[in-house]
Amino acid sequence: MENSELEKKLSYYMSLPYQIVVTPSPEGGYAAKIPDLPGCITQSESREEIIAMIEDAKLCWLTAELEDEDDIPEPPDPYKFDGQLRLRIPRSLHKELSRCAARDGVNLNQMAIYLIADGLSKRFATDGQD
Repeated sequence: MENSELEKKLSYYMSLPYQIVVTPSPEGGYAAKIPDLPGCITQSESREEIIAMIEDAKLCWLTAELEDEDDIPEPPDPYKFDGQLRLRIPRSLHKELSRCAARDGVNLNQMAIYLIADGLSKRFATDGQD
């Protein structure tokens, strides 16, 4: 790949809105990763420098992938998710959800959202995965 073509592609990928996940490290400092770019991670002692560090890691990751002419995943379209989800569940679960919603004085949709959010927060709190 020619240098000008590499720079053009690199500029394109660097401009994309990849999600950055920053977490405190148990040993101290912070770790950052870009989930859509497998292996694109870095660490820093301070919150102030972690974003600059992950941007540098992204630049290095993208450069290596482009030089190897590997496929680079693009971040998902944030507008793809419209907040609607059709879900088929067993009648018994539907009945139980309805009972819980009635007991708490909320509609079925609110109850399902609460239970999903509660389950996700517990999962992420215990295993640290995303």
